[in-house]
Formats: sequence, structure tokens, C-alpha cells
Amino acid sequence: MELSALLAGKPGIRSVDLATLESLFDALNDVAFFVKDRDGRYLSANNTLVRRCGLRSKADIIGKTVLEVHPKLLAQTYLAQDRQVIDSGMALKKHLELHLYPSRGRGWCLTYKTPLRDESGQIVGLAGTSQDLGLADELHPVYRKIADIALHIRENYHESISMDELARSAGLSLSRVERLFQRVFHYSPRQLLLQSRLGAAMAMIEAGEQRSIAQVAYACGYTDHSAFSRQFKAHAGMSPQQYRMHCKGV
Repeated sequence: MELSALLAGKPGIRSVDLATLESLFDALNDVAFFVKDRDGRYLSANNTLVRRCGLRSKADIIGKTVLEVHPKLLAQTYLAQDRQVIDSGMALKKHLELHLYPSRGRGWCLTYKTPLRDESGQIVGLAGTSQDLGLADELHPVYRKIADIALHIRENYHESISMDELARSAGLSLSRVERLFQRVFHYSPRQLLLQSRLGAAMAMIEAGEQRSIAQVAYACGYTDHSAFSRQFKAHAGMSPQQYRMHCKGV
């Protein structure tokens, strides 16, 4: 059962079962757990998230927003994600992103966020997890190369990207890059490219940009409009045009 179902429509569930869920996630040192209201304020957090933010106790994070407990640039990214989940009502699944720890070390995480609804079906907030992946750069000789490939894909998704060339530039074979991606990120390089392109397309549509669907596809690195539409529907559960109408409230 999804967390949204556990927290919605049951008297007392927020105070009792939320504390129980929080205590379960407290036992996981590599998974941050959180629940936020519609305004982005933390309602619940496990000890891993508290430590990740460099705070002393849960009391230091409850009632605050990401802008108050995370580095500004990353916080703005997290805030945009939260708004996307709450405004669209769609979960964010297996999202690969970078995190900066209080020590200034870098780490990669897989993030999941799902909307929470009240008894009437209205979205009242979100819950999520963020799982730490891999090792810090200085502790793994190949990690930095894989991280650089991931960053290149995320930043240049709109261009034609050759995985073979990226592997060669890192001094690795493509097969090794793919194995390491799966081991460190639980993702293949092509899955990351697909997520980056479709995520950008959804953001453009949500922003109400006056572009045709074909123009959105091209701006996100697609030369085949039909392939874009097929992948978008598989990712979002609706066609790009249906998603545009959904975002307009039609």
C-alpha cells in the first residue's frame, strides 16, 4: 500500500502512524525520510535527514522549509520538485540527484516523492525518501568519472549524446560504464538520459510555454516526435497534449 493511502482518510493516522513510520525509517542510515505540508514545511523527518542537513535534532527541522535547511541552489531544486508533485498530483520516482553534505562532500541520491491526500481527495502535502548511493569521490577511484558522466547527461540532455564517446572520454569501456551506473546509481546511462529529457519536457508543459508539442520534443533532444509521444505517455501515463490539458485544469 502506498504511503498516501496510509496517511489519508483515517482519523488519528497523522499523529500515531506517522510517528511509527518515522521510527521505522530512523533505523535506516542510508535513507532520508520526510513528510511536508502543501507549503513545503517539514512535518516529519527521520534521523538520517537530520544528520544530512547538519542539524542536531528533529526539532531543528520540523516546521522549516528546504530553503532553511539545505544549500540555496539545491533547496531551490528540491522546492521545484515539491511543487511539481503537489500541483500535478503525480509521484516523482527514482529521481537521481546530487546532494551536498555538511562536510561539503558530494553524494548521489535516488529520490521518491508521492502526494498525500485528505479524505476528500485534495492534496495536502507529500512524503518521500532519498536513498544515498555509492561512495564519496575521494574514496572510490572510478566514482568521479561515473559522476561526471551523469552530470554531463543531466546538463546536456537536449543535445545528441553518444554513450560510446562519453565512455571513451572517461577512459572506460561502455559495458563497464553501464555496470558501474547500475551498481552506483541503480540506473543505466540511457535511463538517466530518458528521465532528464522527459523531466524537462514536463517542466516546459507545466510552465505553460507557448510551444507546440513538437517544439517541446525538439527542445528536449528528440528528433522523432512519435518516439517522444510514446515515451512521454509511458512515463507520465498520458500523452503530452493530455498532460498540457491536465496542467491547465481542463
